[in-house]
Amino acid sequence: MTYSVEILSTEEKDRLFDLYGDRYLYTAKSEIYGTCIKLLTDKEYVKDRWEDNFYTMSENLRSHGRLIVLNDDRGDSRVMYDPTTRTAFLLNFDYYGWIKSITLAIAGDLLEDNHQIYSVHGAAIDIGGRGVSIIAPSKMGKTTHAWGLLRLEEARLITDDWYYVRLSSRRPLAFGSEKNCYIDADIGKIWSDYQGLVDRAEFDAQERAVVNVRWVMGPGSVIPMTTIYNIILLKRDRDDKKVIREMEPEEALEYLETHDFCNPHQLVRDRRKMGLRKRFFRRLLERSSVHMVNTILSPEETQAAIRDSIIGMD
Repeated sequence: MTYSVEILSTEEKDRLFDLYGDRYLYTAKSEIYGTCIKLLTDKEYVKDRWEDNFYTMSENLRSHGRLIVLNDDRGDSRVMYDPTTRTAFLLNFDYYGWIKSITLAIAGDLLEDNHQIYSVHGAAIDIGGRGVSIIAPSKMGKTTHAWGLLRLEEARLITDDWYYVRLSSRRPLAFGSEKNCYIDADIGKIWSDYQGLVDRAEFDAQERAVVNVRWVMGPGSVIPMTTIYNIILLKRDRDDKKVIREMEPEEALEYLETHDFCNPHQLVRDRRKMGLRKRFFRRLLERSSVHMVNTILSPEETQAAIRDSIIGMD
């Protein structure tokens, strides 16, 4: 299931905001890489997950963007967004994973336009001071292999899902976006190291939960930033028997463009915005070592190939 985004004028946003004015039973503000995003909802469980997921922002600070999450009488899921005021309406959404991703996309929209800071829908792990990013279309194993790398003694988590990037004349800097992770229940079956984390979690109807990786990996297992050295792109193609190979930046960029930059949560997709993202990813790829990994083998075999060929670890 996917969703489309309806772009609103500010006048339309104001009308909707007033229409639902008596429904804002719960509110919260969160800090997402220096931006303040405000949640307004009639769903207590959304507010609770949001507060577990993101860093808290002072209620005294004015918000840079807003997310309104409600149910209405129509029943169909809709996303409406006013890019001028960075206000999104999510109607009839039960899946928290999309709610959190649209929250990150609102912050990303603001950072992209005002600060030349760009979003990557991918994982970032610091291993001995060198950042490794895993970027992939959905269901290709991004989270599986990010958490696989995190088992390394020198590994520290930046994020398993979304990060922001500052570019300069030096290597790219990746910054985390969330306090805690939203994981699948099967992560403990793939990597037994995390079964204790799964056992402590409270899973929702989608068999996912917000968890604190520090519970099992220790208080120093999450850090706020890293310098990107390696980018791993994932695919699953059983007709291609090669598990891993190095890629040139233009070939990698073509793969990302073909797969919508591996990010289904881009709120604005006009020509200007897509041009910004293409230029960003070209520069990111040119400043990194890039490999394609074909995830046709078992998680253990694929993880070994990633470590041996890219990171040089057993």
